[in-house]
Amino acid sequence: MKTIKDFMKKEFLQFIRDPKMFGIVLIAPIIQLVFLGYAANRDLNEIRTVILDRDMTQSSRALAEKFSGSGYFTVTGYPGNYEEVERLIDDGGALIAIVIPSGFESDLRLAKTANVQVIFDGSDGNKASVAAGYVMSIASAYSKDIFTERIERKGLKVNPAGSIEAVTRVWYNPNLTTREFMLPSIVGLVLIIITVTMTSLAVVKEREIGTLEQLLVTPVKPYQIILGKLLPFMIVGFVAVILVLSVMIFWFGIEVKGSMVLLLFSSLIFMLSTLGLGLFVSTISRTQQQAMVTSAFLVIMPMIFLSGFAFPIENMPPAIQYVTYIIPLRYFIVIIRGIVLKGLMIQDLWQELSAMFAIGAVILLLSSLRFRKSME
Repeated sequence: MKTIKDFMKKEFLQFIRDPKMFGIVLIAPIIQLVFLGYAANRDLNEIRTVILDRDMTQSSRALAEKFSGSGYFTVTGYPGNYEEVERLIDDGGALIAIVIPSGFESDLRLAKTANVQVIFDGSDGNKASVAAGYVMSIASAYSKDIFTERIERKGLKVNPAGSIEAVTRVWYNPNLTTREFMLPSIVGLVLIIITVTMTSLAVVKEREIGTLEQLLVTPVKPYQIILGKLLPFMIVGFVAVILVLSVMIFWFGIEVKGSMVLLLFSSLIFMLSTLGLGLFVSTISRTQQQAMVTSAFLVIMPMIFLSGFAFPIENMPPAIQYVTYIIPLRYFIVIIRGIVLKGLMIQDLWQELSAMFAIGAVILLLSSLRFRKSME
């Protein structure tokens, strides 16, 4: 036990004596969280719109005002022809163009279906689909207003029988903001960056300067070296998690609805995988540069892409979806979002916790065996 404590003390001293590493490990995650908190926003609150009104009537102007006054669409211009509409969309000056054809008002007066053309810049499918939903909502509301006005002018009062009105209630994220959905997942990214990268660099550095070979001729056992290397970074990881959660709570106002103890316990289980992966990277890397590149391209990027952090797993091909079951970050993201946003307890998350523990135990065991074999 004393040997492990001495190893841990040595690691902490090296960490404290290196101000650059101290900043990267403890300050960089906070900066990353703040930047991502403001940048990672898929909400569309300002849709650049141009309106080509070829009818120039009271009805067409009323429809245009519906869009400009909705709070979602920002009318940036009123082009006079299709060529100008095309130029504005090609230049990025507008995401959508609304074309009101001539005869729009006359069709409405004759109780005919009045068509309105909406042109989308579909290069960003997510923005286009969200904007299309807003357009349909405004068009439907405008059509309902016209119908009601026509009935009232005739002096009739119609109470539709059997009508359905959907009353929405949004749970967990009432404002439907991307920030509240994305920020809890940053805890997982921070743990990956710190534990995988720092563990692999620490071991490879010992090999580069020759101290790892010196340890082989001492009575120190391999498991003592492994624990002495891994435990300090586990503690540093916990500190980073607390810092990131503090920024999330006090800076962005996202409270943790569930148990903080369960969240930290889940982080501990997740670190079994990340520490094991860091140890594995150290066994296949000879230099610190190799360790950093390997960590980034072999561990960190696949986890980000296949965990559901950046892209929904349900949208991936079936073969790729099966691969995601061996990605520990997949389970950790479900757990931390469930705890922070929904207030879920251990009885709700035991399947994810069990899968994450099993994967972490296997990764750590195999990496430790490989590390021991590489030392021998």
